[in-house]
Amino acid sequence: MKHSDYERFARENVFGLGQENTAYAPYFVGKSYLNPLTQAGQCPVFLANVTFEPGCRNNWHIHRAKEGGGQILICTAGEGWYQEEGKEAVSLTPGMVITIPANVKHWHGAKADSWFSHIAFEAPGTETSNQWLEPVTPEEYDALK
Repeated sequence: MKHSDYERFARENVFGLGQENTAYAPYFVGKSYLNPLTQAGQCPVFLANVTFEPGCRNNWHIHRAKEGGGQILICTAGEGWYQEEGKEAVSLTPGMVITIPANVKHWHGAKADSWFSHIAFEAPGTETSNQWLEPVTPEEYDALK
């Protein structure tokens, strides 16, 4: 369900807003927020609820891995977009799960008129890293309806 009103969205966003995602702000258009659900170093898997304000999206990026790796998104609130390079964008709604293989260029974020949250899960692998690339252009983003 689309939520342009933050108060309505916040009631649906059961994993919470968290703090403004300032560490990764250079890789986002608009504001995002990060709420860690597990503690790095205390759990073998890092999970975080990532929230995007309306129109916010991350840059194109690649989760690199020699073996394993990749990312899983569990959509929890609001509506968003996911797109792999060379493919049509996928409309995201609560309950959807997106499996992103390692070494695939992609981006994800909120729709222009809705807040959006997903739980991000970084899949374990060997020699893993994130490669941040160029922003999604306004023309690419605005073409999504």
